[in-house]
Amino acid sequence: MKNILVVFTGGTIGSVATDGTINTSDAVSFKLIQLFQQHYNNHRQIHFDTIQPIQILSENIAPRAWTTIIAAIEAARPDQYDGIIVAHGTDTLAYTAAALSFYFNAAKIPILLASSDYPLGHPKANGLENFTCAVEFILQTCPESDQRVKQAGVFVPYRNQQQTAQLHIGTRLACSLQLSGDFFSVQNKSYMQFENRRFSLVEPTVKQIPTRNIPLKANFSERILMIKPYPGLDYARFDLENTDAVLHDLYHSGTACASLQWGENYSLLEFIKRCKEQGITVYLAPAIKSADAYQSTQALIEQGAKIIWNMSIEAAYVKLLLAYGNFDDEQEIMDFITGDIAGEHL
Repeated sequence: MKNILVVFTGGTIGSVATDGTINTSDAVSFKLIQLFQQHYNNHRQIHFDTIQPIQILSENIAPRAWTTIIAAIEAARPDQYDGIIVAHGTDTLAYTAAALSFYFNAAKIPILLASSDYPLGHPKANGLENFTCAVEFILQTCPESDQRVKQAGVFVPYRNQQQTAQLHIGTRLACSLQLSGDFFSVQNKSYMQFENRRFSLVEPTVKQIPTRNIPLKANFSERILMIKPYPGLDYARFDLENTDAVLHDLYHSGTACASLQWGENYSLLEFIKRCKEQGITVYLAPAIKSADAYQSTQALIEQGAKIIWNMSIEAAYVKLLLAYGNFDDEQEIMDFITGDIAGEHL
């Protein structure tokens, strides 16, 4: 008998469409387990306990919701379970996956986030398949298995439409594609694929993912500003009061506007200078560390920006929230940011 804790949080997987509106529903949340038991022949070998610490659409999540979810999981005594499944919405799935990954960096059991691209009653919904994949991963977890395979930690099972289900490492999942419900790991490198009830490594030569034990408080700083680049971004519009650090997203080539051609307000170089004068560190991500870099990237580094190398923007953002929420010393913050805590580094 396997004991699994299911944590309902709302989202599309816990919603119903009524009169053209999709919203969460108490009844639908638990319908997920009912559907699983109807379609899974060996469901009697599994005992589910359930909790529901929050019930919201995931676009409404704020970091304080992660604190609530974490507290509920810890109160449920996770050590008595073989695995935990968090039923979650898709909009902020990558962020919550990163938050749970970093916080539960020393987890000894698998924690999986299961989502659905449509409400469960929709014929195209993948929620039941994603949930079944999560259950199967817990059932197949074995301490004596291949040591290259990480079986404790946070993962996200997800099947894109017309594709094989993939198992993603929580810190490597990116937000879904625009105008789509499809999810991919950064660089399109998922961890495993799931087919015919079997898991297989996507890359047979995958390196061992580190297992750390870094005690953290579920304190997510509310003083981190994240900025997305776009042509014509006017930095004069940002009020830096109550800001400890800025995370600036980059274009795919690891760049952002470093030119003064259009005026100081449109140059990230000048914004970094302004932040430095106010004692605010500017971090840049995502960027792949390589022998060569664009001149604009070099200029940003020379101006004092710190690049968070080889990490998704979602993981970098959540990691900064935890870093500034847990540490005061600048060196401790940098050690935490640059260390590979939960397999987030490519």
